[in-house]
Amino acid sequence: MAGGRRQAPPREEVLAAAMEMIAERGLEKLTMAALGREVGMSSGHLLYYFRSKDELLLQTLEWSEGRLGAERARLLTRTATARARLDAYVDLYVPDGHRDPHWTLWLEVWNRSQNADDEARARQAAIEGAWHRDLVALLAEGVSRGEFRAVDPDRFATRLRALLDGFSIHVAIGLRGTDRGTILGHVREFLDDGLLADA
Repeated sequence: MAGGRRQAPPREEVLAAAMEMIAERGLEKLTMAALGREVGMSSGHLLYYFRSKDELLLQTLEWSEGRLGAERARLLTRTATARARLDAYVDLYVPDGHRDPHWTLWLEVWNRSQNADDEARARQAAIEGAWHRDLVALLAEGVSRGEFRAVDPDRFATRLRALLDGFSIHVAIGLRGTDRGTILGHVREFLDDGLLADA
């Protein structure tokens, strides 16, 4: 209606704007007031929808993970060897570089999870669980087809994700000597030794 109050943007637009601000300006610049200016809402209006910055960050992570989940599903269902799809999974997992916005957000949510309630922790666990289930299924497929040696898919996935998390944190924080290419090389060597070596 002309002259009426501006309608609040859809939640997805707010979450996309939050992610874009993290990418362009860093997490420290993402305040309710700054995000409100970006999307044409008051910080009070944002707090009404999200209750707290912790909730805004967690919903932004869930939104971002939804997009990554769709990309992961596309990569894992394509026609290719299990190893080629595993390499694609690793490529998607590891940050693009220092201050990768998705990983910057993950690190902040992990940090805040020390004081999170059970419901927030369960939502974080659901995100982690989706990555784990997809990896276990891919490893089990590779074993059943004889592409990989006989490993316990769940145990191997747990170890691989711990390795990926550790290396990814190094890349995301810009630890010297841990650029993306170096990390991918280490992970592929680990996969060769663990999956392709003779039992």
